[in-house]
Amino acid sequence: MRFLKPTLAFIGFAVIIFGCNSQKVRKVDLKTDVDSLSYAIGINLGHNLKNSNIEDVNLFAIINGVQDVKEDKKDALTPNAAMEIIQKHLMKLSTAKGMKNSEEGKKFLEENAKNEGVIVDPQGFQYKVIQEGTGATPVETDVVKVHYKGTFIDGKEFDSSYKRNEPAEFPLNGVIRGWTLGLQKMKVGGKIMLWIPAELGYGERGGGPIGPNQTLIFEVELLEIVKQEAKK
Repeated sequence: MRFLKPTLAFIGFAVIIFGCNSQKVRKVDLKTDVDSLSYAIGINLGHNLKNSNIEDVNLFAIINGVQDVKEDKKDALTPNAAMEIIQKHLMKLSTAKGMKNSEEGKKFLEENAKNEGVIVDPQGFQYKVIQEGTGATPVETDVVKVHYKGTFIDGKEFDSSYKRNEPAEFPLNGVIRGWTLGLQKMKVGGKIMLWIPAELGYGERGGGPIGPNQTLIFEVELLEIVKQEAKK
C-alpha cells in the first residue's frame, strides 16, 4: 500500500485555503470553469491540511499573507521564512503527538502483558502463539512469505495483506525490528500475535498512516520460508 505524504509547501497552501475552523468564509457559486477549477484545487489542498493535523489558525492573518504576496509587500515573509514557521509548527505537533502515543502505548503494553498466553520478550516486544506451526523456524537472513493484519491499540486497522488477497514476501532483516525478532518465534504454518513498541517499530518519525511513537499490533501467519537461488 502506498501512502501519500503532503510536502511542506503543499501543506502551506492548504493552510491558506482551508485553515479556518471556527471562522466561516463566504460560499462561492461555481458558475465558471475557473470557479470549478479553484474549488477542486481547494478540495485537494483541504485533504492535505486535514492529514497534516494543523487545526488552529487565524483566517484573517492568512488573507493578509495572501494579499502581501500578491501586492509584493516588502515586509512579507520570504517563502523560506514562511516554510520554516510551518515546519516548526508541524514539528511541535509531531512531538506532542509522539509523547501522547508513547504514554498510551506503555500503559497498553503493561496491561496486555497480564493477559493469558502473552509472553514478554526481553527485547521489549510481546507475542502470543495462536497456532503452532510444524515447519522450520526462520532466521534473520531468510526471506519469508506471510499473511498479516496490522492494527493500532484502539483496534483501527492500517494495513492487511488479507484484504489485498496477496501474501507479502520480504527479507526478514529488511523490516522493522519487531518483525525481525517476532517472526523468529514462529514455525512455518504457525500464526502469532505481535505487540510491538515504537522503538522496535517506526519510532519517533512514524511512517504513512503510523504516527510518531505508536505501538503496533500484528496478526501474522508464516506461510513459507522462500528458498533463494544460489549465486553463480
